[in-house]
Amino acid sequence: MSQTLTPPSPAAPAAAGAPARRTGRTPRGRTWVAAFFLLPALVLLGALVVYPIVWSVVRSLFGPDGFTHFVGLSNYTGVFTDHQTLVAIKNNAIWVVVAPVAATGLGLIFAVLTERIRWGTAFKLVVFMPMAISMLAAGIIFRLVYDQDPGKGVANAMVTGVHDTFFKASAYPGAHPRVAGPGSTLTGPVGGPYTGKAVSPGNGPAALALVGVQPSTLTGAAQAAAPGSCPSGALCGTVWLDFQPGGGTPGKIDPGEKALAGVRVEAVRDGRVLATATAAEDGTFTLPASRIGTSPIRLRLPATNFTAQYAGVNWLGPTLVTWSIIGAYVWMWTGFAMVLIAAGLAGIPRELLEAARVDGAKEWQVFRRITVPLLAPVLGVVLVTLVINVLKIFDLVYVIAPGASQQDANVLALQLYLSSFGGGNDQGTGSALAVLLLALVAPAMFLNIKRFRQEKSR
Repeated sequence: MSQTLTPPSPAAPAAAGAPARRTGRTPRGRTWVAAFFLLPALVLLGALVVYPIVWSVVRSLFGPDGFTHFVGLSNYTGVFTDHQTLVAIKNNAIWVVVAPVAATGLGLIFAVLTERIRWGTAFKLVVFMPMAISMLAAGIIFRLVYDQDPGKGVANAMVTGVHDTFFKASAYPGAHPRVAGPGSTLTGPVGGPYTGKAVSPGNGPAALALVGVQPSTLTGAAQAAAPGSCPSGALCGTVWLDFQPGGGTPGKIDPGEKALAGVRVEAVRDGRVLATATAAEDGTFTLPASRIGTSPIRLRLPATNFTAQYAGVNWLGPTLVTWSIIGAYVWMWTGFAMVLIAAGLAGIPRELLEAARVDGAKEWQVFRRITVPLLAPVLGVVLVTLVINVLKIFDLVYVIAPGASQQDANVLALQLYLSSFGGGNDQGTGSALAVLLLALVAPAMFLNIKRFRQEKSR
């Protein structure tokens, strides 16, 4: 019986479209090409990032005289016991809590509101414009904005304008009677009120002489003082500046001496005010007999005539300097937050918002329960980016804070500069501060990188 032998069939060809199996090997030529293109970036990264970090860590272990005196961790313990550094850490904590939240919150509000107005693009341009200004220029601008003089500082010009609208400024700040001598007819504490001796109505005009009036208070239109003219039974007098260049008689109205118009005069008996009068343009005043009677009274000039004018808020003083600089930072970086959040808003499906409105949700509910949760990734990126930025803040504080309150506004980056180059000449402590600053920035930086990778993997 014959048997037919069948030759073995060749292996079936790979199915059409099946992916080829990867060997996991990269051609040697491609590796060298990739290394060639990456080498300049790696060299630059090592020179500008890795080497400074390593050098700072090593330098922080030595004293201020260089690498000749090893001190170990003494610089780090000194950082946490130095008063100026502790103030800087406290201020950095305020910056981290307040500035990113304020800038992100305002950016969110502006981004949402500008979606509903026709000129939203122009508004975004105006809000974003401060980002085009350098920190140095912004510091100079806000140093002028916060100037104590209302004639220079915009902030105090606004504050004093509002204050003077509701509270009238005093007529002659700093004016006072003569301390002693024949012209001292008034007595009282510094700043008033000033009270005269007891006088009887009908005994002639009273002389209320003052000195110490600021030259800027009296204008060229101020009239010369005139003696008072008393009606029968009334009490009158004159309030004037008892000063004459070249000399004069104290307590007597000399030719050319100026009247103090607008001064309020009170008639007081037994501590009770019976009548008031205001000095006229020539300084004269009259108290009617029907109000004061015939018994002796005392004339009093209340302190409201002499209180110093309101000078505004000391924005750059020890109490408010940090908050004022934070305000300048928020002014600069709100535009950055607004633009990123607006880009996130553009990616939100409008169907969700419209469906919520159709279901009866109000605008606040739509914003709180739909818009904000959907923007959470963008808000997180903006917030963490600003946290990293404020941890390194230096220029605004250095430029805006005056020398008298610079220590009150101190931050870690500024303390690093002052310790190393600004007079401290202690690069060991400065390097320890740099390492501390890196340790504070690194977690926020890694969190941001993690968020970017999560967004990329979606």
